[in-house]
Amino acid sequence: MRTFRLAAAGLAAVISFGVAGCGDGSTTPASGSGASEVTGAVTVFAAASLTESFTTIGKQFEAAHPGTAVTFNFAGSSALATQINQGAPADVFASAAAKNMTAVTGAGNAAGPPATFVKNQLVIAVAKGNPKKIGALADLSGRGIKVALCAEEVPCGAAAGKALDAAGVKVTPVTYEQDVKAALSKVKLGEVDASLVYRTDAKAAAADVGAVEFPESAQAVNDYPIVLLKDARNASGGQAFIDYVLSADGTKVLEEAGFQAP
Repeated sequence: MRTFRLAAAGLAAVISFGVAGCGDGSTTPASGSGASEVTGAVTVFAAASLTESFTTIGKQFEAAHPGTAVTFNFAGSSALATQINQGAPADVFASAAAKNMTAVTGAGNAAGPPATFVKNQLVIAVAKGNPKKIGALADLSGRGIKVALCAEEVPCGAAAGKALDAAGVKVTPVTYEQDVKAALSKVKLGEVDASLVYRTDAKAAAADVGAVEFPESAQAVNDYPIVLLKDARNASGGQAFIDYVLSADGTKVLEEAGFQAP
């Protein structure tokens, strides 16, 4: 399994993948004895916040479907939507927000309607031990507090804007990042005191950062849709991957990562 991360929102990915050999196209979702004969390369463009859980799901999928190889491109959903609409080769798109999925479906690049498979909420990521004693969104506007936010066009940035508006808090970040992993890394590196990131990302980085829950996050819950792309090179493999994500095995991985049921 291979993983790529492309951060530039305005650039189309120029990625060359092997053409997949397809079996009979059956797509039984669960692993084990019911696995189908789907084979070949499966290319998945997925939101950065899905990195850990989809990497695990990809390994399980390959084990359930011998002869498949899953390649991921993890980045901000807005960048991925742009890449897909500019012709980047992919079989599956999993977005961290409906808006970016609509950009793809509206351009006619989806093979069918998307399915929402999880939801996610924000937390305040802080340095381990929370040395600045940040306990609420209002604290982010405090004097001397350095904050990183995702860019407004990125799902985590749009969600942060909704949460801050709900709290009536104005924050001037020192940096805007193109995906949630980049925003979180600013906290991990000590370059900022806090960042608004997804609960799942903070949980994955629990060894390095702390997470502060706040009630306004309920006003900015993101739905995650997934869809097979119209120009998929391995349509049967792509659909099988989607089915696996929606299966009990895939759901278990996502729930353990901290995602919520749709």
